[in-house]
Amino acid sequence: MYRVCFVCTGNICRSPMAEAVFRAHVREAGLDGVVEISSAGTGSWHLGDAADPRTTAVLDAAGYPLRHTARVFEPDWFDQHDLVVALDEGHAAELRSMARHTGEAAKVRLLRSYDPDADPDELSVPDPYYGGSRGFAECLAMVEAAVPGLLSEVGAALEAREAG
Repeated sequence: MYRVCFVCTGNICRSPMAEAVFRAHVREAGLDGVVEISSAGTGSWHLGDAADPRTTAVLDAAGYPLRHTARVFEPDWFDQHDLVVALDEGHAAELRSMARHTGEAAKVRLLRSYDPDADPDELSVPDPYYGGSRGFAECLAMVEAAVPGLLSEVGAALEAREAG
């Protein structure tokens, strides 16, 4: 099993969106039995809450199902995940500071780093929480642009495990 966890601030907007989109792509690729996908936040403000209704609305409109309860990323989760995908630079820095050694820190990646068209100097997915529905649609577009590259890397990691 290959485990991926997406992480944003409160785990109600960006990370559940990435989780839903990635889950759909994993299922479409026939890997849903070998890739486990989850999400979490760096803060506990929304612990136990459902996804933001604007997240749910943009995902529903695009055909991505989501059942979600917000939770907080814990440092010992590094042991349980192969990849911890941060939605912005701040999350990546916070996750790396939680890491107990360099191997755990190396599991942290920025989602947009998988988008070949993303500006390498701006790899954060902006937080849409304080804006309107347009920000959620823009967030979804950024997630959708990055997910194929992420799926390709996960597929390659799975092939390497099988081969070695």
